[in-house]
Amino acid sequence: MAWKTLDDLDLNGKRVLVRVDINVPMEDGRVTDATRMERIVPTVRDIVAAGGTPVLMAHYGRPKGKTVPEMSLRHVVPALSDILGKPVTFIDGDYSDSVAALEAGQIALLENLRFNPGEEANEAGFAARLATLGDVYVNDAFSAAHRAHASTEALAKLLPACAGRLMQEELSALEAALGTPERPVVAIVGGAKVSTKLDLLSNLIEKVDHLVIGGGMANTFLAAQGVGVGKSLAEHDMAGTARDILAKAETTGCEIILPRDIVVAAEFKANAASLTVAADACPDDQMILDAGPQTVDYIKSVLKDAKTLIMNGPLGVFELAPFHTATFGVLDEIASQTKAGQLVSVAGGGDTVAAVNASGHEADFTYISTAGGAFLEWMEGKTLPGVAALEG
Repeated sequence: MAWKTLDDLDLNGKRVLVRVDINVPMEDGRVTDATRMERIVPTVRDIVAAGGTPVLMAHYGRPKGKTVPEMSLRHVVPALSDILGKPVTFIDGDYSDSVAALEAGQIALLENLRFNPGEEANEAGFAARLATLGDVYVNDAFSAAHRAHASTEALAKLLPACAGRLMQEELSALEAALGTPERPVVAIVGGAKVSTKLDLLSNLIEKVDHLVIGGGMANTFLAAQGVGVGKSLAEHDMAGTARDILAKAETTGCEIILPRDIVVAAEFKANAASLTVAADACPDDQMILDAGPQTVDYIKSVLKDAKTLIMNGPLGVFELAPFHTATFGVLDEIASQTKAGQLVSVAGGGDTVAAVNASGHEADFTYISTAGGAFLEWMEGKTLPGVAALEG
C-alpha cells in the first residue's frame, strides 16, 4: 500500500487534524445511532496515546455552504464525549484562537465544515486556513473519500498526511477483496436497478470468477433473455445492456449466476400468498420477490469453493417476510465459511448492511463497510480523491 498510517508519523506534541465521519442520525437533538462515532475511537485513542492533540473535522447534512443551526455539530458533542470517554471541546466560527489554546491530549471538534462554501468547492483558500490549525493531517473518513472536498483532498496535500485506523482497516479489507484477492472470488450484487450499477457490473466481470445477480436487477436480466417476468420490477429498456454484460462475462470467463427458481406473489406485502416456480414460469399476474431454494443451494455450492466474497445488495425483498429467505440463507453460508476461516468476506452498502444486521450476522463478516457511495465507487474501479491524496 502506498499510503502512510498513524504508525508512520511522529504525533508527539502535534496538533492532529482528523477528518472523521460522524454524520449520525439525530432525533429531537439526540443521536439515535452512534455507530459512526464508535468507529473513530481507535484513531482518537491512538493519537492521544502518541502525545498528539486531535482536532476533529466533520460535516453534517447538506447545509450548502450556509450556517444552518439545526445542522450544527454542537448537538453531537455530548454523545461524542461519552463515546470517547473524555470531554470534547467544541470550536465554532473563527477557530484559530480556540485551537491554539488547546492543551496536549485535549480533543476538539470543529463546527460543520459544510457551513463554509469552500469545503464542497474544494477551495484552496479554505484548505489553507484549515492547515494553519494543525501540524499533521489524518483522514479517517473513507465514507467521504469519493468527494474531492477541501477537508478530504486539498488539505491532505498541505500537511504530512496519513490514514486513520478506520480508513486503514477499510482500505486493507478492500485490497484483500478486489485488489489482490485469493481466488476463486464471488461477488453478489443485488438492488432494484441495473442502470444504477452498470459501472459496477462492468468492473466486476473483469475481476471476479462468479457474479451472483439478485433483486430487481435479476428480473431485468431474465427479461433480457426473453423470459416473462409478469408484474415484476424490471428495466425492460436495459435489455440490450444486460445482454452486453452477459456477452462480456463470457469473454472474461466470469460465471454470471441468475435465479434458477423464483418466489412469486400477487401483492408486494409481508406474508403475501407466495409460490415457488422455475425462473421462466412467472405467472403474468404475479411479481418476483425472492430467489428460490434451488438458486440458494447453487450459490451455497459456489461459496463452498470460494476464497473471497464481496457483497453489495440483497437477493430479494428481504424487508418483507418470507421474501428474506434467499438473502438470509446465503448470509448463513457466508457467515459459516468466514467463521471457519475459509472465506474473506466483505460487504457494504446501506441495504446490504441492513440485511446483514437483520440476519444477525453483523459480527460474522471479515469486514462490513458503512461507507455507502465511496464503497460503491471503489467497487466500480474508480479513483477516490480522498484516498489518492494520501498516496505518495
